[in-house]
Amino acid sequence: MRRKVQRSFTQFILFICILFFILYLNRPQPTKDKVFAWTRIRYKTTSSIIPEARGICPGLEKSRKPALVVSHVASDGDPSWLDPLSTHFHVCIYHVDAPADKTSKFLQVPANRGHEAMAYLTFLIDNYAEIPSAGAVFVHGNRWAWHNDIPDYDNAALLRSLDVESALQPTGYHNLRCDWSAGTCPSAVPAQGSLEMRLSSAVSPWNPRAASDLALPRALGHIFGGEVDADVEKVRNDFHVHLGRNDAVRAQCCAQFAVARERVWQHGREEYIALRQWLLDGSDDGVARDMRRPRDSKAAPGDDLVAGRVVSYLWHILFAKYGENGGIDLDQLNQDSCPSAAECYCRLYGKCDLKCRGPGSCQGQYSIPKDYKLPDDWEATHE
Repeated sequence: MRRKVQRSFTQFILFICILFFILYLNRPQPTKDKVFAWTRIRYKTTSSIIPEARGICPGLEKSRKPALVVSHVASDGDPSWLDPLSTHFHVCIYHVDAPADKTSKFLQVPANRGHEAMAYLTFLIDNYAEIPSAGAVFVHGNRWAWHNDIPDYDNAALLRSLDVESALQPTGYHNLRCDWSAGTCPSAVPAQGSLEMRLSSAVSPWNPRAASDLALPRALGHIFGGEVDADVEKVRNDFHVHLGRNDAVRAQCCAQFAVARERVWQHGREEYIALRQWLLDGSDDGVARDMRRPRDSKAAPGDDLVAGRVVSYLWHILFAKYGENGGIDLDQLNQDSCPSAAECYCRLYGKCDLKCRGPGSCQGQYSIPKDYKLPDDWEATHE
């Protein structure tokens, strides 16, 4: 009996030691003044084939309206809901799963890859010199969706009320969401490279959010680190490239945003080509696979949902306003990416007298529907 008690006590002490070791490894680390070299895309493709320009948006070069860049797939339904918005925007609709037309140079993507990212990047590449001075707004092609930050989830109403000029005033970029519930803004959301996130991914390997969060630190290193050369070595000596274990990237969900022309032009066209190739090089899909030889281990994850979610974390980094030192301060990036819901609703949509519950939500504005899905009859009952 005594030996059994001693064994149990020894096991208990061992458990406590392991627990404290895990907590030590996952302890919070200071991020103040931590600056990253995420100001230039350095990924280098192994492919010798770069897609031709087939994504030109007609008439954009003469437009004084903000561009409205739409990533549309057949399952999004009839895109005619966008027609009335042409009074406010120069509408550019990319039907990303439509058959390719090799005789046309307009509004096509090289592959249905990376979800909305392929349409967005194709627009930036093929219309780089023609970005309107009024900026551009990027959205999904479905009118009714759970992620649209408006009480009835109607993207048409959201875009009609959007004040693009005001949205771009602080930093030149703004996500269209104000509510924090679906993003990584809350401090309770674990850091992407943390032990907690690794455990979550191991327990739920089918969860695309956990998989993409886990993939983000490595992807950032491959996209912004690139090949090790003299220039990159100098950058690495001054700034960080890779996320630390407890460095959290805070961002709003769902890849719908407004961006100023100046923020787009702080990257060269070749950088957007490199990022699109990062997506294509990692594809397991037929059309995209033919565009790279051989498969690059530094390319995007083969799972399209994970690859698309990783890029959805990058937009606010790509279009961030750089500090005086030429880098990206992680604390400042997170603050800029997660303004209070009250301030956001007021500046973007003119809703300035809301009752708000803390920094991340305001009464009556947004709630996540059950299972992140709208009822099947939602469009018919809310048209």
